Order: sequence, then C-alpha cells, then structure tokens
Amino acid sequence: MKAKKGWLAATFFAGTLLLAGCGSSKASDQKQDATNHYNYVYVLDPDNFDYTASSKQNNSDVVSNFEDGLLERDPYGKLTGDLAKSWSVSKDGKTYTYHLRKGVKWVDSEGNQHGTVKAQNFVTGLKHAVAAKSEQLYVVQNSIKGLNAYVTGKSKDFSTVGVKALNDDTVQYKLNKPETYWNSKLTYGVMYPVNAQFLKQKGSDFGKVSADSILYNGPYVLANFTSKSVLKYKANPNYWDKSHVYLKTITLTYDDGSNPDGLYKSFEKGNYSFARVYPGSAGYKTVLKQNKKNIIWTSQDSSIFNFTFNLNRQSYNYTSKKTEQQKLDTRKAILNQNFRLAIQFAFNKADYNAQVNGKVGADKGLRNEITPPSFVSINGKDYGTQLQADVANTDFSDIKLADGQDGTYQPAKAKKYLAKALAELKSQGVSGPIHLDLPVDEKASLNLNQAKSFKKSVETTLGKQNVVIDLQLLSDDKFNAATFNATTGKTDDFDLSNASGWTPDYDDPSTYLEIYNPTSGAELFTLGLDPTAKADSSASNAAAIKAVGLDEYGKLLDKAEAINTDPAARYKAFAKAEAWLLNSGITIPVNSGGAGAIVSRVAPLSGPYAPSGIGDGRYKFLKVQKKPVTTAEAKKAKAEWLAKRKQIAQEAATN
Repeated sequence: MKAKKGWLAATFFAGTLLLAGCGSSKASDQKQDATNHYNYVYVLDPDNFDYTASSKQNNSDVVSNFEDGLLERDPYGKLTGDLAKSWSVSKDGKTYTYHLRKGVKWVDSEGNQHGTVKAQNFVTGLKHAVAAKSEQLYVVQNSIKGLNAYVTGKSKDFSTVGVKALNDDTVQYKLNKPETYWNSKLTYGVMYPVNAQFLKQKGSDFGKVSADSILYNGPYVLANFTSKSVLKYKANPNYWDKSHVYLKTITLTYDDGSNPDGLYKSFEKGNYSFARVYPGSAGYKTVLKQNKKNIIWTSQDSSIFNFTFNLNRQSYNYTSKKTEQQKLDTRKAILNQNFRLAIQFAFNKADYNAQVNGKVGADKGLRNEITPPSFVSINGKDYGTQLQADVANTDFSDIKLADGQDGTYQPAKAKKYLAKALAELKSQGVSGPIHLDLPVDEKASLNLNQAKSFKKSVETTLGKQNVVIDLQLLSDDKFNAATFNATTGKTDDFDLSNASGWTPDYDDPSTYLEIYNPTSGAELFTLGLDPTAKADSSASNAAAIKAVGLDEYGKLLDKAEAINTDPAARYKAFAKAEAWLLNSGITIPVNSGGAGAIVSRVAPLSGPYAPSGIGDGRYKFLKVQKKPVTTAEAKKAKAEWLAKRKQIAQEAATN
C-alpha cells in the first residue's frame, strides 16, 4: 500500500497511527468524557471512498473504519474472523471457503438499513474492482483463478473467475497456486463486499468523497468531512461487533505541519488523545519538564520510507535547470549506477532522522533494506540474515543492513563511487555539476529540515562542483501533485523524491519487492516509470528499464514467484532479488514508521496491530484513558504484548 511520508509514523505497541505535527484547536467532547472520544490530526485529505479501488493510505485509513472484510487483525496481529465466522482450506491449498456471519447489516450514512451482507456481495465487490480499474488489483490478480484473463480482456465472462457465492452465507475462492499467506490478503479493500443494488443506484457516484456515496458494514460511519478541516466518524449502532467499539466518536483535525510543537500543547490542554513529540525541536524542553515520566519511544513498524530516483523524467514544472543540456546530463547521471550509489553513500541518514527524533533518537527507526529484517523467517533465522549474506558479493559487501543504525553512510566510499561515475559520464559528454531537483512541502517544517540535511550531507561529501541538490519549495497541493498523488511515471516531477513509502499488503516478501517489477510493479511510477505491460508504455520507458537492469530484476522475481510449496526456498529467492535491488541504488531505504517519541492517553494493548494489510488506521479495539500512560506502564505493557505474540506464534506453528 502506498504510504505518504508525513512528519513521521509512530507505532503504539498494538496499534499504528500515522502522526503529524499539529496546530491549535478548540476543546472537544474528549474534555467532557475522555474515554469515549478520540481526537487527533490528519495530514492529507482522502480523495476516494471506493474502498475496492484506491491503494493510497490516506484513503484506506479512512474507509477501513467504515467497512469490514472477511478477516481482521486483533490487537496482537492475529488474523481472526470478521465477516467470516469460520473457513476451510482444501488439501491442495488452492480452494478457500468462508462461512459468513448471519445478519450483518448494511446501513447508509443516516443509519437506514439496506439488507444484510451476503456472499454475492463479495463477488460483486471483486467484479466492481475490475470495472473501476482498481489500483489494488495487483494484490490478487495473479492469485485468483481466471482473474488475470478477465482483467486483461482475454475472457469476457466473469463467471470464469474463481470467486463464487455457494449460497447466501458461503463464499469460495479458487487460486491458481497454493499461497500460504492468502488469508493475509483478505484485510485489503479489493476483497471487501459491495452491495450490488446500491452500486447500481449510485452509478458513477459510488465511492465519491461523500458520506452518502457508500454503504457501511463496519464499526464507524462518516459524520463529517470538510476538506483540509476535519474528519469525524461516529460509532455505527448497527455494527455486528459493537462490544469491541469503545469510542463514540473519532475527530481528526487537518494540520499542514507548520507548527509541529503545537501537537503537544494541544495534548496538554486535553484537546488530543495522543501526541507525537519531537526531541529535535525547541519545544521538547517543555515536554521533559511536564511529562518526562510519560515519554514513550515506540517500536519500528513494517513500513519503509525511501528516496527514489526518477529514471525517465518527463515533467519539468518544478525545476532549477535552465537548459535542455542540464536535463540530459542529469538523466544520464541518474541512469549511472555508480552515481546513484555515490548519492546513497554520501547521505547521512542519522542526521536526517535527527531533524525529527533529535540526537537521542537519531538512529531509531533507520532501515537499510526494503523488506524488514524480521518480516519472515528462514529456517529459524530472520530474513535479514539471508539478505546480509546475499549482498556479500555486491557493492554492499561492507554494509551492515540491521535496523536502527546508518549502514550506508560512508563518505570515503561515496567519493570513490563518484569518481567512477564522473569518469563514465565524461565519456558520454556529461559535464558537472549535476543538478537534482528534490520537491519539498514548504509548510512542513520538519520535512524541510530533513531535506536541508540531505542536501548538506550530499553536497559536503561529493562537492557542489559535482552535485547540487536543488530544493523545490512547493505548496502542499503542488507538492502532492508532483509526488505522492502522481499516478504515472510521466507525471512525476522530480529527479529525487522522499515523498512516499510502502506498507506491506500481505505476509510475504513479494509484497515489498514486486512493487518494482518492470512488467506490473505497483510503485514503478515512483521511479518515473510505467509497467511495460501497459499499452502506452513508451520507448524511453523501456530504455530506462534496460539501462538500470530492471529486466534482470524481473527475472529474479519470476524465479522466486515460481516457488509455491517451500516457504524457505521462496524467501531465499526473494532475498537474492532484493540484494540485486539494493545494489542497483535506484531506491534508498531510509527509515520505517514508528520509533518515535510520544505521550498518550491511548490505553496500551488496545487497537489493532497490522504487520501487513489494512488495519493500522482502524479505531476498533482502541481505548482511551483519562490519564497519560507512564513510561513504566508502557514498558510493562509491551513486555506482556510481546509474550502474548510469542505464544500465538508458537500455537500457530503447532497447528
């Protein structure tokens, strides 16, 4: 799932919340009854309520509170029955049958009932996702039997697709091959139900950003949305599992990031249930004075935020380049592997991170690989151990990939690779300095400080006579249009961007690595590219893919994907593909979400924990208490949570 780089993301043990700086606001219902209401901020307007279609986190974090799928994550990350009360898997691992809860109601935004959720709604949901050209289809398109043929037009008959309503209460999926991680895909919107009668009634208005554009079967209903102002949800009184919905309202106030220390001030006034605090800011002294015993450092989560190079730039609305020759020189430089690696090795990630976390937390949250080291295990060892071995014969042979340290910042090595790059580029007629445009939201003060840190470390190490980072200060709307909201490689307007990241969709390394598959990758456009499978893929697009070797990367992915029944062998094959990806330098892993300092009234161990898929933005299970959680209470709760997670894993291994 595409994630926007906010001021940062912080994980509160059993629930991930995307956080940001905050300005002032009026006191709310929380002051009157703190335990019934949650108040915080949001940083980017939703632009699509079609929960089967959008892959952007600013949308899924909203609509995941309105809709339920077959399964959900509980506070320990365990997949449990949601709309499905039970399920079974065939012996060959290719047929999954789900038995639905009876009587789950569809309601509109006014609370009027529109029947109950039926198995056919899941068939309708998937068919609609295809018709809507869903950005989420990549999650299941090659998994469900016959779906790829229907999506690509080889089949015109949806009945050939492997989803069937066996009766009102039973839905069945047939897969092309066994997927041990299949159930983890069911928290994703593309697998959610849609009421066919309501869909027909709404027509093209279905999923528009309006409370009445969808039906609800989940824990909350939209009460108010005003662009760049407020998002408010109210508890759904008809929800089937309302005993686990502890908050009557969720109120999120828009914030542009211009006053990050204001977040804590609003928390102290009782206006917010939660606050991200910034050890790198002047206001942190006040936090220490007033809440020293309540500061909690959260754990890293499974998201990855990175820098990406635009390998085939087409748009130049925001640039400092004056001539066509400068554009051409930059393009040639970016397509040079040694140049890309020189930038990466010159980048002081710890200083970059310190702009938010301060020196005390400079290393917290740093990540040096795309797939988190402990995301899966291979014969009892973390995936990261295998990846470390696989980079031994690459340019990363002396790079430590473990989390929580800056493994790639090596100035001497950066200069060595730059010298190689300049020699190669000179033979192509390129003369320095190389100018790289980096867009920045001008109001997001912490992001701006991070961009300045990046510029300083790269230019200091490599020399301004060789490389210049040109910060393009843009309004929020222009920044998002040039980066996060761009939907094709052609509309990316940058040479280098740190605007977005990725959260995993399901429990397999392919969820991180397939996003750059040259044929169909969901995040290719963050590299200025488009999938070669698209009919309008250009010659320059194909040339850029070949120039950086992404076609070879695609072959490595194909080898890994062909392994279906041996998870260890499959994970090893993906680790080999990731070693290639890291060595290519086309993307620079920087940090994960989480690993931030907070103060909070959110009760420990409440809220869903989602290591993959949709769930972290849901407020089901979440509890708010009257007093701030102390550091000691949080530490104890985390130990208990980890012990429970271990117990669940052991039980799963024996079943």
